[in-house]
Amino acid sequence: MKFRFKALGLHLSGSACALSLILGALYLGWYSWPGWALTDVTHVVVVMVAVDVVVGPLLTFVIAHPGKPRRELVRDISIIVAVQLCALIYGTVSLWNGRPLYYAYSETVLQLVQAYDIDAQESAAGRRLNPDFAPHWYSLPRWIWAPLPQDPKVSEKIVASAIGGGYDVISMPRFFKPWESGLAALRAQLKKVDDQKYFSARDKKTLKERMQAAGLRTDQLNTIPLTGRGHPLLAVFDLTDLKMIAIFRTD
Repeated sequence: MKFRFKALGLHLSGSACALSLILGALYLGWYSWPGWALTDVTHVVVVMVAVDVVVGPLLTFVIAHPGKPRRELVRDISIIVAVQLCALIYGTVSLWNGRPLYYAYSETVLQLVQAYDIDAQESAAGRRLNPDFAPHWYSLPRWIWAPLPQDPKVSEKIVASAIGGGYDVISMPRFFKPWESGLAALRAQLKKVDDQKYFSARDKKTLKERMQAAGLRTDQLNTIPLTGRGHPLLAVFDLTDLKMIAIFRTD
C-alpha cells in the first residue's frame, strides 16, 4: 500500500503542477476578471481537472503494485499519461482558441470578443487596414470601440449579417477605434439598473444591493451590460470622467 500511495503522490504532484502552470498562464494573461466569468468555459476546466488530477492519479494508484514487472508498470502508467495529455491538450487548445481579445463597446452594450469570433480573413484585413487594433497571437485583452462604419451600405450589410447569425462589427478589427473615442456615444447608452433589459428582476435586486454595498448610487444613468457567452455582467461608470469603476455579477 505504501508503494501505491507513493505512486499516487508523484503522479498527482506532476499532474497538478502541469495543469496549474497552464491554467495560471491563461488566467493571468487572458482570462482575468471579467474574462473568466464571460467566457463560460467552466465545463472545459472541469474536464481538464477531472482527467488530469483525479482520474489519472487514481488509475495509477489502482495499477501500481510493487510485485508488477517494471516494464508492465511503465507501460500502464504511460497509457494513463497519454490519455491525460490528450485531455490537457484538448482543454488548452479550447481555452486558447476562446481567449478574450477585446472588450468592445458597440451600439448599446459592452461585449466580449474572443479569439474564435475573428476569422483569419478579418484578422488579415485588420492587420492591413487598421494595424494598431489588429489581433496577434500574443495580443492581450484590451478595451476598444467598435462602431458601425459610416458608409450606409457597408453598415446595412453588417447589421444584416449579425441578424442572420453571421459576423458582427465586433468581429471586424478593421473598424475598431480607441476606447476613448467612443465614450461620448457610450454615455448616451448608460441607464439605471432598473432599466436594463438584460437582467431579471431578481438580478437587478442583487445588483442594486451590491452597488449600494460598494457605495455606488443606483438611481443614476451610470450602468451598461457587459455581455459574453456566460451570464451578463453590469459595468458601472463614474459620470464625471466616464471611467469604469466597477463590474458586478449576479451570481
